[in-house]
Amino acid sequence: MAPFGLMTAGASWLAKSFSVFSCTSTLARCSSVLSATHITPVKYLSSQASGPPKKPENGYLRFLVQQRPDITRHFPGIKPVEIIRKVAGQWRMLTAEQKKPFDEAAQRARQQFKVDLQRYQALLTADQFQQETQEKKQRLAKRRSTIRKRELNTLGKPKRNRIPINIFVSEHYAEARGLTPQDKLKSLVQDWRVLPLHQKQIYTQLAQDDKIRYNNEIRSWEEHMVEIGRPDLVREKILPTKRKPAAKAQTIKKGPKKLLDTAKKATASKTVRSK
Repeated sequence: MAPFGLMTAGASWLAKSFSVFSCTSTLARCSSVLSATHITPVKYLSSQASGPPKKPENGYLRFLVQQRPDITRHFPGIKPVEIIRKVAGQWRMLTAEQKKPFDEAAQRARQQFKVDLQRYQALLTADQFQQETQEKKQRLAKRRSTIRKRELNTLGKPKRNRIPINIFVSEHYAEARGLTPQDKLKSLVQDWRVLPLHQKQIYTQLAQDDKIRYNNEIRSWEEHMVEIGRPDLVREKILPTKRKPAAKAQTIKKGPKKLLDTAKKATASKTVRSK
């Protein structure tokens, strides 16, 4: 029995040693995690401060996300533009009651977005908030510029005239040196700088002809914009202006009247004296 008891005691001591070792290693891991937590910032704060919350989708976009898998399954290989057209047609056929769940979900998402945006802005410093505001203005200006260009292209605004180096680059771009567009453009600029003056004169004359073309086309286009009621797209208002009468002309008109009044007074005074 003695050897069996000795073996039991040894096994229990070995188990205790393993438990102590595991607790020690666990404590070491916990201490390392705590130290790392104190050194590095909290992840969710850093990820939240990295950018503002995403603006929620409206009711139509929610409907589009829901219907896209069904259309893709029924029409394999369909183009994204065709998907949008089909979904837009389905959305127009829905009643107000059928659109209500999507609109209500969008409304709840907008309310949550406002709360998340306030929380996000509360974490920003004054400089960060000013930078966010400036970037937002730049994005808005870029979006407006894109919409404006798209509208002008739809209305057929003539393309601006090209300068001599632009004509030279467009004619020699295919055989230019370099693998990337940047390298090609750089080599063409170098070629233009060393181009003889008499050859540059050819492109200068082409640029002048293109400027005449642009002036004629833009003048006709602006007149057409005024006719269709879009004078806001015109560089200078092509509207007939009413000229104000000159001050000298007004003086001329008033002059004879004054002379007539003076003559009447003189005649009246002579009549009184003769009496």
